[in-house]
Amino acid sequence: MSPPSQPLSRALVLEAAIRVADRGGVESITMRRVAQELGVEAMSLYHHVPNKDAILDGVVDMVFAAIELPGAGHDDWREAIRTRAGSARTVLSRHSWALGLMDSRRNPGPATLRHHDAVLGVLRGAGFTLPMAAHAVSLIDSYVGGFVLQEANLPVRVPGDVEDVAGGILEHLPADELPHLREMITDHALRPGYDHTGEFGYGLDLILDALEARREA
Repeated sequence: MSPPSQPLSRALVLEAAIRVADRGGVESITMRRVAQELGVEAMSLYHHVPNKDAILDGVVDMVFAAIELPGAGHDDWREAIRTRAGSARTVLSRHSWALGLMDSRRNPGPATLRHHDAVLGVLRGAGFTLPMAAHAVSLIDSYVGGFVLQEANLPVRVPGDVEDVAGGILEHLPADELPHLREMITDHALRPGYDHTGEFGYGLDLILDALEARREA
């Protein structure tokens, strides 16, 4: 086993754990596998993280740290939340295994706490009541997480894949059955320029419209 290229640290251990999870999911994060990723003995990790739980807490905090914070006092709360939601989607698409962890940890780290505080600050600064701010955070985060999870499991990776998948479904549809599904495929999914990733922005705008209406009321 070759020695690590630089001195071991907590940050290096967490970065290695994220790489392990990116390849094999959160269940693949073990002290042994993280040590193998770093080219060290597992016992050496305990100088920087006391146990696996500490690694899980740390990787969640690193994921939160990678999501763009909405600026406090932003002139347009919708744009601030839209930017943050888009950043969260991008980060979580790279680390979709983190979705099951982010709300389960009992010891949130500093980046996690700063993130939640910043989001609440934007909503409160825009005039949302405290209960409405809580509703908004829950709704938006559920939407982002659900979209990322759905996207991760779609058999579509690039726009060109849509034609292959939709065309295959269409080919096997019964000729005189399921007319609404046939219409959706032929007149929507297979139209030139269709990109399923655009659904994210459309759905987010619907949520923001509804929150704005409630805020004004």
